[in-house]
Amino acid sequence: MNSIPPVPPIAPDITFEDAIAASRIFLDRLAAGLLSDADITATVTALVQTTQGARGFFVVYLTDERSLADQPQPALYKGLYGEPQGVGDLLVKNLAMSTAMALYHERNQDFVIAQKSQRVSRRSATLIQTLKLDNTQPKLAQLQTTLAQGDGEYREFLERWGYDAEQKAAIAAAVEPLLVSSH
Repeated sequence: MNSIPPVPPIAPDITFEDAIAASRIFLDRLAAGLLSDADITATVTALVQTTQGARGFFVVYLTDERSLADQPQPALYKGLYGEPQGVGDLLVKNLAMSTAMALYHERNQDFVIAQKSQRVSRRSATLIQTLKLDNTQPKLAQLQTTLAQGDGEYREFLERWGYDAEQKAAIAAAVEPLLVSSH
């Protein structure tokens, strides 16, 4: 008998906390092979329809210890296309935050947590490259411009988290290979 509960219905006004809880159950069921492709797509689509749902999903999905995020299923990608603008923006921000936090944890000799942050950064980059959402290239370019000039679309985001020059350089280095040349 299966002890993993069903994924709860995803309400349009889902809270961040409820999205985290639903995402955990979703990943447990996914890992156990208990979800059809249609269920995977529908659940991910429902979660990423709202900012709180998408944030909760990515917190769980990108940090999960299992290799599910390293080998995503096409049905999961299909679900992420359900809200491409929000997904693209969150992936760019997750790339930046996890890259900066990896450096922060390395400085504090917390190498286990640093590795976890590096994993989130790598997974975010992989999703950016694989999904090729319309808004990720402009968002990456805006982030890179803000990092280089100190002003721009991502100034408030970078200031809110208080990243120092070395962290900003690390973010720029993570963004650079993801930018597609227009030449």
